Amino acid sequence: MDGLVGLLKVRVVRGINLAYRDARGSDPYVVLRLGKKKLKTSVKKRSVNPIWHEELTLTVTNSSEPLKLEVFDKDTFSRDDPMGDAEIDVAPLMEVINMNPEDIKNGAIIKSVRPSTRNCLAEESHVCWRNGRFVQDMILRLKNVESGEIQLQLQWVNIPGAK
Repeated sequence: MDGLVGLLKVRVVRGINLAYRDARGSDPYVVLRLGKKKLKTSVKKRSVNPIWHEELTLTVTNSSEPLKLEVFDKDTFSRDDPMGDAEIDVAPLMEVINMNPEDIKNGAIIKSVRPSTRNCLAEESHVCWRNGRFVQDMILRLKNVESGEIQLQLQWVNIPGAK
């Protein structure tokens, strides 16, 4: 893999108060994009508070590239309806991956990121050292939609020999 930096595991945990796109609710799924790579979750039928707990793994070749998230309502006979989007800044996680974790206690918060106009965070997000890995839990407020949040967990995986 030419130019491979590492792997970004994204656990799509759940949706919170997503928008109604059909009379009975919505049939949401999440699409993640990083550069030209695109992955999606399964469709959750008739739910505006879906629970996925699905892990999607993206190869990272440019660590400064933002991770884009979109939510759609699956439709059978027409184009899928957009249900909001968000951009995820992976820089806070990238900033800690070269730290030596030897002296870090399990569960320790390494870095905190506050919600701002420059990110889509609904609340403060923490990068932690947990079970031998750097992870970042977050809740994103979706843009371009009347309501909705997505809960995620990011985890970085180093690849031996990668840049």
